Amino acid sequence: MSLISQNVDSQIKYILSDIEGTTSSISFVVDELFPYFREHIQELPKMAQVSEVKESFAQVINMVKEEEGKSITTTEEVIAYLDQWCREDRKATPLKTLQGFVWKKAYEEGAIKGHVYDDVPTCFNKWRANGLKIGIFSSGSIHAQKLLFQHSCFGDLSKHLSNFFDTNTGPKRDVATYKAIAEILDLEPNQILFLSDIIEELISADEIGYQTIQLVRPGSTGNWKQTVSTFNEI
Repeated sequence: MSLISQNVDSQIKYILSDIEGTTSSISFVVDELFPYFREHIQELPKMAQVSEVKESFAQVINMVKEEEGKSITTTEEVIAYLDQWCREDRKATPLKTLQGFVWKKAYEEGAIKGHVYDDVPTCFNKWRANGLKIGIFSSGSIHAQKLLFQHSCFGDLSKHLSNFFDTNTGPKRDVATYKAIAEILDLEPNQILFLSDIIEELISADEIGYQTIQLVRPGSTGNWKQTVSTFNEI
Protein backbone atom coordinates (compact mmCIF):
# COMPACT_ATOMS: atom_id res chain seq x y z
CA MET A 1 0.00 0.00 0.00
CA SER A 2 1.23 3.49 -0.79
CA LEU A 3 2.49 5.52 2.13
CA ILE A 4 1.35 8.81 0.58
CA SER A 5 -1.44 10.44 2.58
CA GLN A 6 -4.49 11.82 0.78
CA ASN A 7 -3.69 15.47 1.57
CA VAL A 8 -0.21 15.13 0.03
CA ASP A 9 -1.56 13.23 -2.97
CA SER A 10 -4.03 16.05 -3.75
CA GLN A 11 -1.17 18.55 -4.15
CA ILE A 12 0.59 16.55 -6.86
CA LYS A 13 0.20 17.82 -10.41
CA TYR A 14 3.18 16.15 -12.05
CA ILE A 15 4.87 12.76 -11.83
CA LEU A 16 8.57 12.68 -12.73
CA SER A 17 10.04 9.22 -13.20
CA ASP A 18 13.45 7.66 -13.54
CA ILE A 19 13.84 4.82 -16.08
CA GLU A 20 16.43 2.20 -15.10
CA GLY A 21 15.15 0.22 -12.11
CA THR A 22 11.92 2.25 -12.08
CA THR A 23 9.95 1.99 -15.33
CA SER A 24 12.36 -0.53 -16.83
CA SER A 25 14.59 -3.35 -15.64
CA ILE A 26 18.25 -2.72 -14.96
CA SER A 27 19.07 -5.93 -16.83
CA PHE A 28 17.55 -4.54 -20.05
CA VAL A 29 20.02 -1.67 -19.99
CA VAL A 30 23.02 -3.67 -18.81
CA ASP A 31 22.44 -6.90 -20.76
CA GLU A 32 20.89 -5.58 -23.99
CA LEU A 33 21.47 -1.88 -24.58
CA PHE A 34 25.07 -1.58 -23.40
CA PRO A 35 26.33 -4.68 -25.28
CA TYR A 36 24.56 -3.53 -28.46
CA PHE A 37 26.28 -0.16 -28.21
CA ARG A 38 29.69 -1.72 -27.73
CA GLU A 39 29.14 -4.16 -30.60
CA HIS A 40 28.17 -1.31 -32.95
CA ILE A 41 30.40 1.46 -31.61
CA GLN A 42 32.47 1.45 -34.80
CA GLU A 43 29.44 2.87 -36.65
CA LEU A 44 29.92 6.21 -34.89
CA PRO A 45 32.67 7.53 -37.22
CA LYS A 46 30.18 7.19 -40.10
CA MET A 47 27.99 9.73 -38.28
CA ALA A 48 30.85 12.17 -37.67
CA GLN A 49 29.23 14.95 -39.70
CA VAL A 50 26.10 14.97 -37.55
CA SER A 51 26.43 18.05 -35.34
CA GLU A 52 25.48 16.26 -32.08
CA VAL A 53 27.97 13.47 -32.78
CA LYS A 54 30.74 15.93 -33.66
CA GLU A 55 30.02 17.92 -30.49
CA SER A 56 30.02 14.77 -28.34
CA PHE A 57 33.39 13.69 -29.75
CA ALA A 58 34.77 17.14 -28.85
CA GLN A 59 33.33 16.80 -25.33
CA VAL A 60 35.11 13.46 -24.88
CA ILE A 61 38.41 15.03 -25.95
CA ASN A 62 37.88 17.92 -23.50
CA MET A 63 36.91 15.61 -20.63
CA VAL A 64 40.01 13.45 -21.10
CA LYS A 65 42.17 16.59 -21.18
CA GLU A 66 40.59 17.99 -18.00
CA GLU A 67 40.55 14.72 -16.05
CA GLU A 68 43.80 13.09 -17.15
CA GLY A 69 45.81 15.93 -18.66
CA LYS A 70 46.04 13.79 -21.77
CA SER A 71 45.56 15.04 -25.32
CA ILE A 72 43.77 12.60 -27.62
CA THR A 73 43.49 13.45 -31.29
CA THR A 74 42.18 10.43 -33.19
CA THR A 75 38.74 8.93 -33.66
CA GLU A 76 40.12 5.58 -32.49
CA GLU A 77 41.17 7.09 -29.16
CA VAL A 78 37.73 8.66 -28.67
CA ILE A 79 36.05 5.34 -29.46
CA ALA A 80 38.32 3.55 -26.97
CA TYR A 81 37.29 5.94 -24.18
CA LEU A 82 33.61 5.58 -25.06
CA ASP A 83 33.92 1.80 -24.93
CA GLN A 84 35.65 1.99 -21.55
CA TRP A 85 33.08 4.43 -20.14
CA CYS A 86 30.24 2.18 -21.34
CA ARG A 87 31.81 -0.81 -19.53
CA GLU A 88 31.98 1.35 -16.39
CA ASP A 89 28.39 2.62 -16.86
CA ARG A 90 29.74 6.12 -16.53
CA LYS A 91 27.10 8.86 -16.51
CA ALA A 92 28.97 11.01 -19.02
CA THR A 93 26.77 13.23 -21.19
CA PRO A 94 28.66 12.66 -24.49
CA LEU A 95 28.54 8.88 -23.95
CA LYS A 96 24.80 8.98 -23.30
CA THR A 97 24.22 11.15 -26.37
CA LEU A 98 26.18 8.80 -28.64
CA GLN A 99 24.51 5.70 -27.22
CA GLY A 100 21.18 7.16 -28.34
CA PHE A 101 22.43 7.50 -31.91
CA VAL A 102 23.63 3.89 -32.04
CA TRP A 103 20.43 2.52 -30.47
CA LYS A 104 18.17 4.44 -32.88
CA LYS A 105 18.77 2.02 -35.73
CA ALA A 106 18.24 -0.99 -33.48
CA TYR A 107 14.91 0.30 -32.23
CA GLU A 108 13.68 1.32 -35.67
CA GLU A 109 14.61 -2.06 -37.17
CA GLY A 110 13.00 -3.96 -34.29
CA ALA A 111 16.29 -5.47 -33.13
CA ILE A 112 15.54 -4.04 -29.68
CA LYS A 113 12.24 -3.35 -27.92
CA GLY A 114 12.29 -1.00 -24.96
CA HIS A 115 11.52 -2.90 -21.77
CA VAL A 116 8.93 -1.44 -19.41
CA TYR A 117 7.23 -3.24 -16.55
CA ASP A 118 3.62 -4.21 -17.25
CA ASP A 119 2.25 -1.89 -14.57
CA VAL A 120 3.74 1.16 -16.31
CA PRO A 121 1.40 1.63 -19.32
CA THR A 122 -1.66 0.97 -17.15
CA CYS A 123 -0.63 3.61 -14.64
CA PHE A 124 0.43 6.08 -17.32
CA ASN A 125 -3.13 5.86 -18.65
CA LYS A 126 -4.66 6.19 -15.18
CA TRP A 127 -2.51 9.14 -14.13
CA ARG A 128 -3.22 11.08 -17.31
CA ALA A 129 -6.95 10.35 -16.98
CA ASN A 130 -6.73 11.88 -13.49
CA GLY A 131 -5.28 15.08 -14.95
CA LEU A 132 -1.64 14.47 -14.05
CA LYS A 133 1.25 15.17 -16.38
CA ILE A 134 4.17 12.73 -16.60
CA GLY A 135 7.81 13.35 -17.38
CA ILE A 136 11.05 11.38 -17.48
CA PHE A 137 14.40 12.20 -15.87
CA SER A 138 17.18 9.77 -16.70
CA SER A 139 20.94 9.79 -17.11
CA GLY A 140 20.34 8.42 -20.61
CA SER A 141 20.06 11.11 -23.28
CA ILE A 142 16.64 12.55 -24.15
CA HIS A 143 17.09 10.97 -27.59
CA ALA A 144 17.57 7.52 -26.01
CA GLN A 145 14.68 8.04 -23.60
CA LYS A 146 12.28 8.84 -26.42
CA LEU A 147 13.42 5.81 -28.41
CA LEU A 148 12.80 3.46 -25.48
CA PHE A 149 9.22 4.65 -24.94
CA GLN A 150 8.39 5.04 -28.65
CA HIS A 151 9.54 1.47 -29.34
CA SER A 152 8.55 -0.21 -26.08
CA CYS A 153 7.36 -3.77 -25.68
CA PHE A 154 3.87 -2.25 -25.15
CA GLY A 155 4.00 -0.06 -28.25
CA ASP A 156 4.42 3.71 -28.37
CA LEU A 157 4.14 5.05 -24.82
CA SER A 158 5.70 8.43 -25.60
CA LYS A 159 2.24 9.95 -26.08
CA HIS A 160 1.85 9.85 -22.28
CA LEU A 161 4.98 11.90 -21.63
CA SER A 162 5.03 15.69 -21.48
CA ASN A 163 8.74 16.28 -20.83
CA PHE A 164 12.12 14.56 -20.95
CA PHE A 165 15.13 15.60 -18.85
CA ASP A 166 18.70 14.30 -18.92
CA THR A 167 22.06 15.27 -17.46
CA ASN A 168 22.18 18.37 -19.64
CA THR A 169 19.78 19.80 -17.05
CA GLY A 170 22.16 18.71 -14.28
CA PRO A 171 23.46 15.69 -12.34
CA LYS A 172 20.78 13.37 -10.99
CA ARG A 173 22.16 13.55 -7.45
CA ASP A 174 22.36 17.35 -7.33
CA VAL A 175 19.68 19.32 -5.46
CA ALA A 176 20.05 22.22 -7.90
CA THR A 177 18.96 19.97 -10.78
CA TYR A 178 15.58 19.28 -9.17
CA LYS A 179 15.14 22.99 -8.47
CA ALA A 180 15.84 23.69 -12.16
CA ILE A 181 13.30 21.07 -13.29
CA ALA A 182 10.59 22.57 -11.05
CA GLU A 183 11.32 25.98 -12.51
CA ILE A 184 11.16 24.65 -16.07
CA LEU A 185 7.80 23.01 -15.29
CA ASP A 186 6.61 26.20 -13.54
CA LEU A 187 5.53 24.18 -10.50
CA GLU A 188 6.20 24.30 -6.80
CA PRO A 189 8.48 21.40 -5.77
CA ASN A 190 5.76 19.86 -3.55
CA GLN A 191 3.50 19.57 -6.60
CA ILE A 192 5.94 17.08 -8.16
CA LEU A 193 6.16 13.38 -7.26
CA PHE A 194 9.55 11.89 -8.13
CA LEU A 195 9.90 8.13 -8.62
CA SER A 196 13.32 6.45 -8.56
CA ASP A 197 15.08 3.36 -7.25
CA ILE A 198 18.19 5.33 -6.20
CA ILE A 199 18.19 6.78 -2.70
CA GLU A 200 20.76 9.51 -3.47
CA GLU A 201 18.44 10.88 -6.16
CA LEU A 202 15.45 10.73 -3.83
CA ILE A 203 17.39 12.55 -1.10
CA SER A 204 18.23 15.41 -3.47
CA ALA A 205 14.65 15.72 -4.75
CA ASP A 206 13.29 15.49 -1.21
CA GLU A 207 15.63 18.23 -0.01
CA ILE A 208 14.19 20.74 -2.48
CA GLY A 209 10.63 19.77 -1.51
CA TYR A 210 9.51 17.10 -4.01
CA GLN A 211 7.25 14.28 -2.89
CA THR A 212 9.29 11.09 -3.36
CA ILE A 213 8.76 7.33 -3.59
CA GLN A 214 11.34 4.62 -4.10
CA LEU A 215 10.57 1.79 -6.52
CA VAL A 216 11.77 -1.54 -5.18
CA ARG A 217 11.74 -3.73 -8.28
CA PRO A 218 12.94 -7.38 -8.34
CA GLY A 219 16.57 -7.59 -7.26
CA SER A 220 16.61 -4.28 -5.40
CA THR A 221 16.20 -3.41 -1.71
CA GLY A 222 14.14 -0.61 -0.22
CA ASN A 223 16.03 1.97 1.84
CA TRP A 224 13.85 5.08 1.63
CA LYS A 225 11.04 6.37 3.82
CA GLN A 226 8.39 5.65 1.20
CA THR A 227 8.62 2.55 -0.99
CA VAL A 228 6.43 0.60 -3.42
CA SER A 229 7.12 -2.46 -5.53
CA THR A 230 4.98 -1.41 -8.52
CA PHE A 231 3.38 1.74 -9.92
CA ASN A 232 -0.01 0.20 -9.06
CA GLU A 233 0.65 0.91 -5.37
CA ILE A 234 0.96 4.64 -5.93
